[in-house]
Amino acid sequence: MWGDVFSLLTLGGLLFFPAVVAPTVFKSLPEAEAGHFLRALFPRYYLFLIIGSAAAALAHGRAAPEPALLAAAVSVSAAAVLFLLVPKINALRDQQLAGDGDAGGAFDRAHRLSVGINFVQIGALILTVVR
Repeated sequence: MWGDVFSLLTLGGLLFFPAVVAPTVFKSLPEAEAGHFLRALFPRYYLFLIIGSAAAALAHGRAAPEPALLAAAVSVSAAAVLFLLVPKINALRDQQLAGDGDAGGAFDRAHRLSVGINFVQIGALILTVVR
């Protein structure tokens, strides 16, 4: 039961950020300020995913090993994105804004990768609940 609760809470946060927060930020703030705000928010977003999905994995435990493994995979992948991909995305965006045209394409690819990983994480958390 607690595994499902943690999975659903984490899934809610995972869906709320791209569906509500990010679009609202870009509609409400100038582009430079929106980017600055989201850079400050992303580490907290990924920490939420890491902690929430790890809690789900631990709560599912041995009673539900498949959901536990899926939730653990979400936690590990969120950590990888936070510590490996986000710094790369930020550096590429800085280079792009400084006029480096090649960095723009690399930024787009890295950003698409992070979005793709988020979609996989959403699917994994849904599977932890509907198993």
